[in-house]
Amino acid sequence: MLKPGDKVAVLDEDLEGRVLSITGADVDIETSEGFLLSFNVRDLVKVEDVLPDMLPPEVESFSEVIREKESSKKRRSSRVKPKERNQPPMEVDLHIGKLVPKTGGLSNYEILNIQMDTARRQLEFAISKRIQKIVFIHGVGEGVLRAELETLFHRYDNIKFYDADYQKYGLGATEVYIFQNY
Repeated sequence: MLKPGDKVAVLDEDLEGRVLSITGADVDIETSEGFLLSFNVRDLVKVEDVLPDMLPPEVESFSEVIREKESSKKRRSSRVKPKERNQPPMEVDLHIGKLVPKTGGLSNYEILNIQMDTARRQLEFAISKRIQKIVFIHGVGEGVLRAELETLFHRYDNIKFYDADYQKYGLGATEVYIFQNY
């Protein structure tokens, strides 16, 4: 017959613990890992001195030890350098050589359409994934792609755009900030 304080093992499972209380055929135990579980008395077997005493006599439960350890741990937050904090999480290079394997035979109109489709898709992706900053690298050139990008960006109410970091991209990139309004 089991009684509170007895050391028990659970049949067909790799669990051991101490009996906390017995109500009819239900037995509440605290496992050696500190979990409180309930089992039918038929699923438990009393274990004699095979199970070592897990806790010193002055400590009542394993969960008390866990709480004490967790409260004494310092919460360490990883420091993000200001430079890294302001790094845009997403870059889209719109140079045609990066978008298609072979550019021979494409007209300027087709090239511009491929670049704009890519920009639109990537912008929609960033909005759907709640990415706040995206940099479109368009190059300097004659400014046709840049003008088309600005037209695209003006269609959205929840974004603002501006020249990207000059030191990193020069004049050939635009950074878009997406407002997360939900």
